[in-house]
Amino acid sequence: MSNKNSTALGTKPISKLLIQQAVPASIGILVMSLNMIVDTIFVGRWIGPLGISAITVVIPVTFFIAAIGLAVGIGGSSVLSRALGSGDDDKALRVFGNQITLTFLISGLLAILGLVFQDTLIEFFGADNSFKDMALTYYRIVLYGIVMLAMCMMGNNVIRAEGKPKFAMYAMILPAIGNIGMDYLLINVLGYGMEGAAWATFISYAICFAFILWFFVFKSELRIVAECLKLKKKVVSEISGLSAVTLARQGVISILTILLNNVLISYGDALDVATYGIISRMLMFALFPVIGVTQGFMPIASYNYGANKYDRVRETINTSILYAGGLALAIFIIIMVVPDFFVSWFISDSNANAQAVADNKILMERTPNALRWVFAATPVIVIQLIGAVYFQAIGKAIPALLLSLTKQGFFLIPLILILPNFFGVWGVWISFPIADVLSTLVTGYYLRRDVKNNLVVGEE
Repeated sequence: MSNKNSTALGTKPISKLLIQQAVPASIGILVMSLNMIVDTIFVGRWIGPLGISAITVVIPVTFFIAAIGLAVGIGGSSVLSRALGSGDDDKALRVFGNQITLTFLISGLLAILGLVFQDTLIEFFGADNSFKDMALTYYRIVLYGIVMLAMCMMGNNVIRAEGKPKFAMYAMILPAIGNIGMDYLLINVLGYGMEGAAWATFISYAICFAFILWFFVFKSELRIVAECLKLKKKVVSEISGLSAVTLARQGVISILTILLNNVLISYGDALDVATYGIISRMLMFALFPVIGVTQGFMPIASYNYGANKYDRVRETINTSILYAGGLALAIFIIIMVVPDFFVSWFISDSNANAQAVADNKILMERTPNALRWVFAATPVIVIQLIGAVYFQAIGKAIPALLLSLTKQGFFLIPLILILPNFFGVWGVWISFPIADVLSTLVTGYYLRRDVKNNLVVGEE
């Protein structure tokens, strides 16, 4: 196996490497988030606000199953990158093979269970009678293809670990384009409603899976043989320790979404769930360059840590925080100034249904201020994001796990359980910036301490 691409992670200038890694990741995330945005826009304009509510309550289960692939991909790729950095190609192959097997088995089992208990789960996720049928229609079809999505999430992170971020970007762009095209055809042209939206999403998963498979057959440095697919206890343990960080974070996000849906229904109504559906799409869309920097950061930090180039790891941390911080500040200003502009994307002025017109008006009144509150602490979150990923990149699973859970698990969930009792739905929205600030303070402290004590420049 040739390390032609991966060795560049230990030799090229950090700024250049970060741009090379972050720009394709950012573009891929942008296109993927645009896919989610357009999907929601089409549903909101051509089906109605309750269609957005239906999609929103389905997200937790599909998100969690897909997160299996993401977790195994990120955790295993940290091990894989450090193996490449230390020149252990055989270990890198074993890790990749075990990533494939773990992702397929776990996501497949969860998909089956999700289909068996679909009615119970949809109600648990917060669906009420006003949109339960639409939610079930979308849920069933999407779950048929969720294993493909999990495999794509895993494979995409391995591609980045190889030092080939452009191919990882293509893997996100192609299905996004396919989903948007199929959304237009199936929802607007053929009039299949929620069923059309679901099949468009299924087709996008298939497109992504086909591209990932093509890459590993024809372009990858990793040439898998059957023996590598056999699970090895030591390899699984190493992957699982770091994968648990991402899985716990994504699992907590799923729990958070379920909690939010139920709290919003309790203190508000289905349109408040739709408001959160819009905000959740905007979070990924608006923060795409910041997330891209964090994804670009990880393989660079992992490789150089594995090669004992601690000065380069420190430089990667500082450069990543600087770049991501500037981007986050720009995003904050835009959201504060023109939130109405973004909310208007999801609302149709020409819907013939009188109830939908009334719902759209209410949604337009509620959502902009909620959006401002959720983004209120955006400039400071980069420290929390980079800090949590840093510990994962260097293989310190427990600190990575705890810091990854600080915002959603330790702060946001308790705040959402407490504040609505005093402030109603507004208490949900103000919980977000409070959790951002608190989690940033905690992560910043531990990041600074670890860098000072463990990244001793000159020990290479």
